[in-house]
Amino acid sequence: MRAYAGFLRRPYAGRLLVGTLLGRLPNGMGMLAVVLHVRADGGGYPLAGTLAALLGLSMAAGQPVLGRAMDRYGQTRVLLPAALASAAGFAALAAVGADPLPLSAGAVLLAGSATPPLEAGLRALWPDVLDGPAQVDAAYALDAAAQEILFTVGPLLVVAAAAAGTDTALLLTGLLGIAGTLVVALSEPSLRWRGRPRASDWAGPLRSPGLRVLLASLACAGIALGVYAVAVVAYAERLDSGVASGLLLAAMSGGALAGGIVYGARPWSGEPHRRLPWLLAALAAGYLPLVLVPGLTAMSVLAFISGVFLAPVLACSFTLVDRLAPSGTVTEAFAWVVAAVGAGGSLGSAVSGLGQDVAGVSGAFAGAGAGGLLALLLCLAGARTLRPAPPPAWA
Repeated sequence: MRAYAGFLRRPYAGRLLVGTLLGRLPNGMGMLAVVLHVRADGGGYPLAGTLAALLGLSMAAGQPVLGRAMDRYGQTRVLLPAALASAAGFAALAAVGADPLPLSAGAVLLAGSATPPLEAGLRALWPDVLDGPAQVDAAYALDAAAQEILFTVGPLLVVAAAAAGTDTALLLTGLLGIAGTLVVALSEPSLRWRGRPRASDWAGPLRSPGLRVLLASLACAGIALGVYAVAVVAYAERLDSGVASGLLLAAMSGGALAGGIVYGARPWSGEPHRRLPWLLAALAAGYLPLVLVPGLTAMSVLAFISGVFLAPVLACSFTLVDRLAPSGTVTEAFAWVVAAVGAGGSLGSAVSGLGQDVAGVSGAFAGAGAGGLLALLLCLAGARTLRPAPPPAWA
């Protein structure tokens, strides 16, 4: 644990990590808050699901755009207006409800597309705040592990706030985003951060072949996550259990949290581009046994195991992004990671539904293993492109 203690003692490190997690709580709250509000306003499940999906997709689409703006204009000038605009979108949905549809859809689009890219911004800040690659790697691992907390605490906050009204839940979602953004954006490292000079082309970080391979691989890992989120609901329905889906989601998140903490607690020898295929292989292997769909106790153990290598895969990928991104594009590159995983998750939700129709609960979970294997195959196929340039010298 000395690695964590070392980087958390650095000035601003704790503030940036806590502020970013606070500001990202809306990522774990938004979809549920939208669904509950639309249902409370008389909208059907198809409309609620569509608006929730629109929130997720617009969030994924907006991250690279805002990330590019941060690379060009700095963090504070982008983060604060974005947080205010996103909160305004949630407030507008609270005011208009499900109908008229053009207004509710517009509100959701604003809330999602303006979501401040705190996740990408934090990862761009770490090399400036921390003392060398070992601390940065530990920070990436703890960051990847801690984000599992968002999707456990976030829904609980929504349910608690919704007791006072679903509009309250939406307003709280936006306000937490503003609060966390203020903590980060008004810190000295964020205020002074500026992107490096960059080439004036439209592709930005996507002109890096290695980064394109990495994003494709992470999108497939996202498919596995999206599959899992839907498949556990099908599993719970088969058991006629009201708690099984929540238990299995928590078990996977617990595995990811544990795996990320262990991974970041020690330095790793070898280059990250050589380590990533092994981590992806372990991640895929963790998903494959889920098709057995045993009883709830055994399934909970398998769910925990399936999450163990998720945070290490992400942490190793963050290290590669930092090295593969062309000069002046690092924030946008990290934002593309968020977009890739999010888009893959949306596709995975559809894949899981198709698998459920074809082969029942086992078919629903099969998509998770397939997504993990495809992520590994893409990584292996593009392995030569993942070899980054030598890392920058550290002060």
